[in-house]
Formats: sequence, C-alpha cells, structure tokens
Amino acid sequence: MLALLALVIVLSFGVGPLRIPPGDVVHVIAHQVGLADAGTLTQRDISVVWNLRVPRALLAVIVGASLAMAGAGLQGLFGNPLADPGIVGVTHGAALGAVAAIVLGATVLGAWTIPVAAFAGGAVTTTLIYLLARPDRGGGTATLLLVGIAIAAGCSAAIGFFTYIARSDELQSLVFWQMGSLAMADWADLLAAMPAFAVGAIALTRLATPLDMLALGERQAQHIGLDVRRTRALLVAVCALLVGSAVAFAGVVGFVGLVVPHFVRLLAGPGHRWLLPLSGVTGGLLVVLADTAARSLDPPSEIPLGLFSAALGAPFFLWLVLRGRKRGGA
Repeated sequence: MLALLALVIVLSFGVGPLRIPPGDVVHVIAHQVGLADAGTLTQRDISVVWNLRVPRALLAVIVGASLAMAGAGLQGLFGNPLADPGIVGVTHGAALGAVAAIVLGATVLGAWTIPVAAFAGGAVTTTLIYLLARPDRGGGTATLLLVGIAIAAGCSAAIGFFTYIARSDELQSLVFWQMGSLAMADWADLLAAMPAFAVGAIALTRLATPLDMLALGERQAQHIGLDVRRTRALLVAVCALLVGSAVAFAGVVGFVGLVVPHFVRLLAGPGHRWLLPLSGVTGGLLVVLADTAARSLDPPSEIPLGLFSAALGAPFFLWLVLRGRKRGGA
C-alpha cells in the first residue's frame, strides 16, 4: 500500500493543466535535492513541480491520513461505524473555528491562529457530541446521527452568519473552507501541518490497544484495567487535533473518515493495531487521487475537493444506513 501511495504521489506531480512526463518529474526532484543538474529542464517545469505540486500532493496525504485515522478513532470511541468526523459534526465545528478566526480578524497566535481555532472548534464539538450520544447512556446509531445533524446544522448556521457579515475580500477564503480545496497549498502550509499530524498520528496509534478494549464495552474495559475516562479524553483531544489540522489547511472534506476505515476493515480486520496506520495510508491515497482529479478535469479552473469526497461518500453512507436498518441496528 505504501508503494502504491508513493507511485500515485509521483504521478500526480506531472498531472494538471500543464502535463509533465514522469521522467522530467523525477529529474526535477533529483535536481532540487542536489542529485542531478538541471539539464534540459525549464524553469517553468521546475517551478510547477517543486513549488506547486509537491507541497500540494504531500499536504493531500496529510489531510487524507488525518481524516481517515480520526474517523477510525471516532468509530472506536463511539462504538459506532457511522461516526465519521463530517457526519457527526466535528468537521463543521473545526470549520466554524477557522471561519470565526478569519472574520473576527484573530491574529493572537500569528500563522497558528487559524489551525488552533480549528482544533478548538473540533475539540468542543467532539466533546459535546460524546456527552450527548454516549454509548453507555443508550446513545445508539440514531441518537448519534441526530446529535450530529443538529450540531452540524448549528455550526452551518453560525458559518452562514459569519459569511453574511464578512468583507468581500474574506468571502473567497470562507468558500474555500466550506467546500474544501488544496489550491492554496504551499511549503509553508505543509511544514505547519506536519507537526500536528505527526503528534496526532503517533498518539492515536499508541491508543490502538485501549481502542480494542473499548470495543468490548466501557464496563468490560474498566474491569480489565483500562482507565476509561482518561482514554476517552485522550481520544477526543487526538481526534480533534487531527480533524482540526486537516480542516485548517483543506477546508471541509467529508466522508473520508467514513469510507476508508470500512474499506480497510474488509482487508485487515477490526483490530486497531493495523486499522489505524492502514487507514492513514489509504486516506492519503484517496485524497491525492481526488485532488489530482479536481485540478485536472476542468482546467484552468478547479473543482472543489469536497465535491469529490461527497460524491464518493454519500452513496456509501446511504448503503451503510440501509444495511444497518435491515439488521435492525439503526
């Protein structure tokens, strides 16, 4: 899977309004890291590959991996296979934090203001959803979905209000956050996103065993020695960190956290030791492919990334709901 992801990333460097052969892409990368001379490469090809497409594709990997791993973690936390960050409102909460920071002109943390605001929004909504739809208080699938719909609607209304009062020069950024896009990605964004992803991914992977214990039920997990309250708090914080950082740099990209963990479970089983890292790799692969299509199908304009994820995820979500209904679980 890692080899396939690396191959797709390299191929994506050459795809777009300006098509560049794979050999030239490899030549550009070798030149930029000091392993080859420029030779026949043009400055235009070097700039397009190295300054635009390389950071964008790598950021797409981080965004996809963050959303997919957070989805797997939330499904383990809620004990519910429909707990996608977008469906239950976590993504909307993170987007509301980012949009509020933009419109209110918050700059207290410099370049980190919007990512931190997105993390705070994701953390607040994740905590609220968990308190309202806890599995040990009878919160089944229907409760989780209803709570998620209500919170997502409330966040959407607040985002609409901020859009209404925003200045004209802020509207483009707000549309970016609501529809999802990586068009503004650059090296600065990539370097800013990497620490949050590294911390979140490592922390969530270390929680694989507690997640397996939670799958037995909170009471059983507590009986075999798990500190359930501390584990829940850690999971909320880590998932909010991953979702918040992804939303801060790519806007709302829904359904990745729903589709990818389900697909990986079919291949690797439900154990979180393999489910979490494989979901990260597969999520990165999915978003790189979607972003490559978004900037290639209608050049020179770009199709919002969120439209692709919705087109893929909405039918899958409907299928899951209908399947659960047949089994009497919804």
